[in-house]
Amino acid sequence: MMRARLIGLVTVSLLAANAGAAWAQESGDARAGRAFARGTCATCHAVQKGETHSAVAEAPPFEAIAAVPGMSAIALRSVLTSPHHRMPNIVLTPADMADVVAYILSLKP
Repeated sequence: MMRARLIGLVTVSLLAANAGAAWAQESGDARAGRAFARGTCATCHAVQKGETHSAVAEAPPFEAIAAVPGMSAIALRSVLTSPHHRMPNIVLTPADMADVVAYILSLKP
């Protein structure tokens, strides 16, 4: 399941890059994103650098998401605003979205 999700993230990332999407890439605060992730996302995902096992096996660690080739802010926003199997419907404010995206991208290898 995690592999399928990572493949989906790669697909979304490549489609967004190939489509030349013109979404604004406002920068977020990675430290605020880390705090948000620790308080909200860590229920299911491994969110800290160096954590390799998520609380929910199907929920990929944030480092694994960040390491997907071509992962971008556009791809992450797309994934975070799309319904996910077994993922709770968490509505992020634009600021929280920018912060979480900045945090995940800060985990890139």
